[in-house]
Amino acid sequence: MKRLIWLSVAVALLAGCQSTGRKGEATTQDAAATAEGATTRGLAGEEETALYEVRTEGLGAGEDAGPDAAGLLARRVVYFDFDSAQVRREDLPVIEAHARYLAAHRRIRVTLEGHTDERGSREYNIALGEARAKAVARLLELNGVDAGRIRIVSFGEEKPVALGHDESAWQKNRRVEIVYDRS
Repeated sequence: MKRLIWLSVAVALLAGCQSTGRKGEATTQDAAATAEGATTRGLAGEEETALYEVRTEGLGAGEDAGPDAAGLLARRVVYFDFDSAQVRREDLPVIEAHARYLAAHRRIRVTLEGHTDERGSREYNIALGEARAKAVARLLELNGVDAGRIRIVSFGEEKPVALGHDESAWQKNRRVEIVYDRS
């Protein structure tokens, strides 16, 4: 039941960060507003505290990330839809597993690298990559990870993993990579 409540609140929170304009018409301010919406819209005060308590319940500093976390922790990439900084529902368990791992290993820091496909201006893509990384960071924070352990970097379209100029390539490039800093 708690999982259903959290999922409902998370979906409502993230629904606020979906852009309604066309990518070519958007500005960097639109992308920045999307990032801000991903982190603050839909939750205030007691609601945010309740969500935080639900997601961190039962996680101690020495506990492991859980029995099925190995498979989820192996996934270090969160993908996004076109012109969106909204985390997809199917990626929430991956982010939760990484949050549990980070809660259990307090000396480890994480860098979230935001990426986009090649469409849009350089400035827009840098802002959108940042908005995507901030959306993942906010979910990690809501799951108990201290914000001081999270670094956000946006590469925009500069580091594609797929070099094609079609939807299959673009889909692979719209991502946030989770990189552990063990130093």
